[in-house]
Amino acid sequence: MKKMRLPRLITFFLASLLTAASAAEEIITVVSWGGVYEQAQRRAIFAPFTKATGISVKSITYTGGIDTIKDRAEAEKWDVIDMIEDQAISACDIGLLEPISANHVTSADKSMPLDDDFMPNAFRECSVAQNIYSTVYAYDDRVFLGEKPETIADFFDLEKFPGKRALLKDPDVILEWALIAIGVPVGQVYDLLSTDRGLRLAFSKLDSIRDSIVWWSDVGDPGELLDSGTVVMSSGYNGRFFSAMQEEKMPITIVWDGQVINYDVWSIANSSAKKDIAKKFLQFATMPAQMASMAEFIPYGPTRKSALSRIGLHEKSGVPMRDHLPNSTKNVDRALFGDSLWYARTKSLRNQRFENWLNETQKPETKTE
Repeated sequence: MKKMRLPRLITFFLASLLTAASAAEEIITVVSWGGVYEQAQRRAIFAPFTKATGISVKSITYTGGIDTIKDRAEAEKWDVIDMIEDQAISACDIGLLEPISANHVTSADKSMPLDDDFMPNAFRECSVAQNIYSTVYAYDDRVFLGEKPETIADFFDLEKFPGKRALLKDPDVILEWALIAIGVPVGQVYDLLSTDRGLRLAFSKLDSIRDSIVWWSDVGDPGELLDSGTVVMSSGYNGRFFSAMQEEKMPITIVWDGQVINYDVWSIANSSAKKDIAKKFLQFATMPAQMASMAEFIPYGPTRKSALSRIGLHEKSGVPMRDHLPNSTKNVDRALFGDSLWYARTKSLRNQRFENWLNETQKPETKTE
């Protein structure tokens, strides 16, 4: 028996080495949005996940859209996809995403039950909400030296605050803003936009600034347009504006009034050959510690209450990051929570009405590359 121990030990040792080597060589492909956002993910999630599991993360950048998933997911072997929630709902409906269960892709925190911890509607059939971002507008501090824009109505007031406005060339958010600007309570916006009258009211308000609109398409455009003086106000994402102010020292100010809050979610590509590893990644990425760490790099709010108390200071500027989150108590007043199901179910109608409006008269100026 004693003579048998050494070969068995050698066999066990070699098997352990092979297992470790296999884990070290394992790679998961995660698709995200690039820029400062993806840089934050690398430090807060990707690198710690590799350190904890030995599984490497290959990141691919995309610009969203269901057609992109159709064209690229299987060919490029996508596993996990960072998505806007309404696009995840639509992609799930046509079978592009793997159905997932909350218990399979998240872990409960000892401080509270899972259902109480996550924000409402954080779990959909094929996604789990990972952070909260918002669309806001910012203005050029150099232009408005006296009275400052403070409300969504000010964005549409060319007489009081003259100058060009930059908007994403998409009906989302600008239709909501148009109704809020004419006094529609935030709680009634989507009900009204579901009617022909509501759409006509929204587009009529957009008519009032039509000739002053500069359309943008890339998430980095708003900061550049403001910094160059091309526009005096621009819509954009709160995290991008924060980076522009804190890291690039752009002279701009965010207006939180009427911000439209949405979920950014994790989903698993249905074509993935590594669904078990993808679920392991989601479980790690949605841990309170990882969510809090992410919020310290870029001000997108965590979707777990247990993560909020863990959020500290921004690494570079030292500012308290909880003050800059969309769901901060100081910023959430008059916020509109985007209705992802409404977005997903009305996309074709909204896009068609938007295209019709764009083509009614001479098109406004478009940002040139």
